[in-house]
Amino acid sequence: MLDATVLERVGIATASTALALGIGLAIAAIAGYDSVQFARQLLVGALGSERAIARTLRGTTLFVLTGVAVAVAFRAGVFNIGVQGQFVIGGFTTVVSILWLASFVPAGTVGGIVLMLFGTVAGVVAGGLYGALPGVMKAYGDANEIITTIMLNFIAIGLVGWLVSGPLGDPEATATRTRRLPENVELPQFVFGDPNLSVVGVLVVLGVVGVTAAVMARTQFGYDMVTSGHQDTAATYSGVDAKRMVISTMALSGMIAGLTGALFVIMIQGYYTDPSGIGNYGFDAIAVSLLAANNPLGVVPAGLLFGGLESAGSHVQINSDIPVQLIDGIVGLVVLFVAVPELFRMVAHRTGLGGDGE
Repeated sequence: MLDATVLERVGIATASTALALGIGLAIAAIAGYDSVQFARQLLVGALGSERAIARTLRGTTLFVLTGVAVAVAFRAGVFNIGVQGQFVIGGFTTVVSILWLASFVPAGTVGGIVLMLFGTVAGVVAGGLYGALPGVMKAYGDANEIITTIMLNFIAIGLVGWLVSGPLGDPEATATRTRRLPENVELPQFVFGDPNLSVVGVLVVLGVVGVTAAVMARTQFGYDMVTSGHQDTAATYSGVDAKRMVISTMALSGMIAGLTGALFVIMIQGYYTDPSGIGNYGFDAIAVSLLAANNPLGVVPAGLLFGGLESAGSHVQINSDIPVQLIDGIVGLVVLFVAVPELFRMVAHRTGLGGDGE
């Protein structure tokens, strides 16, 4: 595993997924459910209709972007466990900024485009700043970024939840949420009839993946970022400010998470609600990135798998008596089987037990 190629890692991920699905079907059979029916429901729920495909792609867009946010930090040797908080801050800032600017912008398509661009930029900046904060604490205070990012998740969820239920909530709404975004703030739909999915959003996701992969692999900034994370002494010797690069890494990761939040509220939600109930995309992104071996390009198929499982889970819950918790168990098995060889790789690397070429 020390010298595993991209194809070998793809093979490991594929085998892990197949094994997890097999065990999940076996558990369903042991529990007294029809495993064949379970497999069919999974397939139909993920890809069985245009509606199912749209639902899968909708989840995939969020899993891919948050997965890339995690992968950027992990590839640079920085453990950003706070993508969920950055995702929440970015999405909330997008809604607030659009609602504020809407009174100054004329209605219509052009006004909607201006509002979406302004809100997206605001969300990206907010997510980046929230990501940079633990980077600053790590670089200049030697704070453990795992602890600080986890704590910042709770702070973001608690703060936004209070604002949504109080000062910035919609007093006329029966549910806890902000005012809705203006009607002209929506992405165009060309292919699917699902009001919560736009091909534009999918193209944005693919563009971010391509640009991030190119930056990480083809630019001096990407090289310095990875070097600073894994070999800060060598980076400093070569003239790179390792502390600044750690902050830049966390800021870039947070910016991508903030972009995810902006896409979530513009394409899917249309307002902001209690963040404790919007989904754990930032937490699930850790598993997505792990499945992709922290490769931005590999996050796309990994995110598609998680999007399909999420879609299938919704379908199974509605159309069968099979407990949806089996879906969560399958996801956990996938992560476990992928993590085991990675764990051996890390142990071998740190202890030298693998030797050269073994």
